[in-house]
Amino acid sequence: MKDKAITILGNTDTIIQQILTELRDVTLQNDRYRFRENIEKFGMIAGYELSKELEYVSISIDTPLASTTSRILSQQPIVATVLRAGIPLQAGVGNIFTQADLAYISAYRKEETKEKPEIVVEYLATPSLRDRVLIITDTMIATGESLLAVYESFIRHGRPLMTFIVSVIGSQYGVDKVMDNIPDCRLFIGAIDPDLNEHGFIVPGLGDAGDLSFGAKASL
Repeated sequence: MKDKAITILGNTDTIIQQILTELRDVTLQNDRYRFRENIEKFGMIAGYELSKELEYVSISIDTPLASTTSRILSQQPIVATVLRAGIPLQAGVGNIFTQADLAYISAYRKEETKEKPEIVVEYLATPSLRDRVLIITDTMIATGESLLAVYESFIRHGRPLMTFIVSVIGSQYGVDKVMDNIPDCRLFIGAIDPDLNEHGFIVPGLGDAGDLSFGAKASL
């Protein structure tokens, strides 16, 4: 059942392969605009693939020439992101779901380690999630701990009808943890890498997506 809930977009030869190659290539990562643009492109493709799983209803519309029947989403999703690395990914998914509500949360690991780190959540802005479709955009799933903390924080504002996660790269360890602990969840991801290093970073991964998108961060 878990396998059916995971769509690995990079497992087939599509333009996703080109996007993942450019995101991972250390010789190209100094171009922050290109990096953010590729994350956004990935989000648009993932959003399109995800849209096939949603519910639609028939409506009547008028064209300049006649009346006809068309299909639209039965409800608009909520597209949430984890600040700051997830912003370009949310933008890409949002370019597909242009009428979606948006939600934001900050979360980070207080200690960079694979072993049960403390997750700090400092900011959350969301509409009610009750009986809505929630799409969480989180660029990297490393240990999975921060994503689980994010989910737990969100569902305090209502339990969603269905939860989708869009991620570029995850570790097998983190993906397993997330899929085992978030009910009614579907994951759309570019690639699942085999390892985490002693600091809890995905190997081979691509580095720190937030720093690559926006520059190095300073601590308070």
